[in-house]
Amino acid sequence: MDVDYRKRLIDVELAMVLQVKGIVLLEGPRACGKTATTLEHSASLVKLDTDQNALQLAEVDPQSLLQGVMPRGIDEWQLAPQLWNYARHEVDALGSNATYIFTGSAVPADDNTRHSGAGRAVRLRMRPMSLFESGLSAGEVSLHELVRQGTVPKAPRKEF
Repeated sequence: MDVDYRKRLIDVELAMVLQVKGIVLLEGPRACGKTATTLEHSASLVKLDTDQNALQLAEVDPQSLLQGVMPRGIDEWQLAPQLWNYARHEVDALGSNATYIFTGSAVPADDNTRHSGAGRAVRLRMRPMSLFESGLSAGEVSLHELVRQGTVPKAPRKEF
């Protein structure tokens, strides 16, 4: 099934972060578009939830899954959390030449062997598609702008 990618509000922020950080952690609920957005922004992708060979390789040679054209997407990374530390070491070694997009609906439990990613990673939260993103709204009214300006339009008053 070939579906055209629908631009998302997070695209601009993701593109900017990819220029300055080695790892982007794209989190969000299931089916909010993380994989499609990662495909749009990455040059290569590993899907750990559907590629059993990749999942097995993550156990025996995790570093090999990080090899590929950058930016490299690692989809559903929580299935192989050991990849996080390997990616951090790649970023340390390669600097701006190593860029990974880790996506996942679930976050593995923290443990004291996994590095926080401080200085190397940025966490972005993706939400389900908005009415504007889906094309069901022209975006003429922006909640962000209303809050920023401190003006909220009043609903027309009906007389009874």
